[in-house]
Amino acid sequence: MVQQRSIVIVGGGTAGWLTAAYLARALGSRATITLLESPGIGIIGVGEGAFPTIRSTLRFIGIDEARFVREAGATFKQGVRFDDWRREAVGDRRHRYLHPFDAPYQADDADLVAHWLAKDPATREPFAEAMTIQNRVADAVRAPKQPSEGDYDGPLAYAYHFDAHRLAALLRARAVELGVRHLQGELTGVETGEQGIACVHTDAHGALTADLYVDCSGFRAELLGRALRVGPRSAKAHLFTDRALACKIAYAGPDAPIESVTTATAHEAGWIWDIGLQNARGLGCVYSSAHLSDARAAEILCGYVGHDRFEARIIPFEPGWRETQWVGNCVAVGLAGGFLEPLESTGIVLIEAAAAMIADFLPMAGPVDASAGRFNQLMNARYAAITNFLKLHYCLSQRQTAFWRDNADAASIPDALAALLAEWRHRPPSRFDFQGGVESFAAFNYQYVLYGMGFETDLGPSTPPRGEQAHAERLFERIRSFGRQAVAELPEHRALIREIGQRMPA
Repeated sequence: MVQQRSIVIVGGGTAGWLTAAYLARALGSRATITLLESPGIGIIGVGEGAFPTIRSTLRFIGIDEARFVREAGATFKQGVRFDDWRREAVGDRRHRYLHPFDAPYQADDADLVAHWLAKDPATREPFAEAMTIQNRVADAVRAPKQPSEGDYDGPLAYAYHFDAHRLAALLRARAVELGVRHLQGELTGVETGEQGIACVHTDAHGALTADLYVDCSGFRAELLGRALRVGPRSAKAHLFTDRALACKIAYAGPDAPIESVTTATAHEAGWIWDIGLQNARGLGCVYSSAHLSDARAAEILCGYVGHDRFEARIIPFEPGWRETQWVGNCVAVGLAGGFLEPLESTGIVLIEAAAAMIADFLPMAGPVDASAGRFNQLMNARYAAITNFLKLHYCLSQRQTAFWRDNADAASIPDALAALLAEWRHRPPSRFDFQGGVESFAAFNYQYVLYGMGFETDLGPSTPPRGEQAHAERLFERIRSFGRQAVAELPEHRALIREIGQRMPA
């Protein structure tokens, strides 16, 4: 007889339905899963973007790529382009760099990062442009793959932009296909007990009991926060943004190009995201309420769009996370566990990590919280590592408004990041700087941001000998050549989206 666990998930949205689908696929007949969704609570689609890990997750839960693109309104994302982060624009003079998803070109017989660092900073190509073809592909508004390439496969690393409401509906449909029981109703009360949660009460379905309760109720954190009184740890000492003013803007026409990167444009007290969806652009002005009023944020967003003929909504958030996210028989996933900010689309990465760990750590016999301590340790380390990575984007800026000066203040930089920055003055980031199992970003992700922001690493006597430079230059030219070839051969982004949308369902 198969030992079964019962799981109740409170809350839908991306967090609830992705977790439900993942657990249903991973645990199969070993678990019965019920999800309670309130029809009156909307979805906060902050960012509407993901990281390349989403491809493996979607493949695992059994959603083919064409279905995902069609039903979630998805487009391809090849990275994040940062405009005006290093310094303010002066007239037409602007600084920009790309954080692409593709790793830098690797050569067995040459350390290209060291060779790039040895070049004259005044004349060398930007780091991402020198090290990968993805910079050129993205600049040319090309897709990261050919129409003939298989689901979730292609020559370049990529993720997606998507409509959060449509993604939740797709994940819901897949979860139900996998056997998840879907209940619609309001949570009316929560009883606690020795194990944590004794039961949850609903208006339409009475009391629900389970071996494990998963809190996906968003910022409200109905189970872990309100019922079990587990408070958050603030990250405001390092990350200052705490509000976003979000809207959608129609394209100028049906054939308008769709960018395949998130554009992040710095402003006086934060930044603006600009995401290319299939039928509209998703925009949001992210800012610090301590440095900027809501009225001024609206002015900045209108200035970026070029008019004020749109509806925007304010999304407040408090950067931070609950250090204890699994207590007894209750575990939080998504916004109920924490949120830092929309930069680099880490929200879904954290959902994916939490769902995968729950699937691995949930025992089929004995106490359900046997691995809760390990889960909490790993999630804490992951949030802290993401905080370091996000802060890296801000603390190297030369912009001179109060928000950016405060971000460059050494007192606002986490100790672990400050120590790494001191080491990186003399060597580039290494894979050994980071702990496996808790990192969302690799050493090369740090390199793209670090050198995109103009950080200087002095290799000193370890600078590569001049005799090796000619070989390195040939490799750099090979990258440029591959980039030109990719631009010539890859389809336009919108053209690929249209072709996928026209495919008949399998």
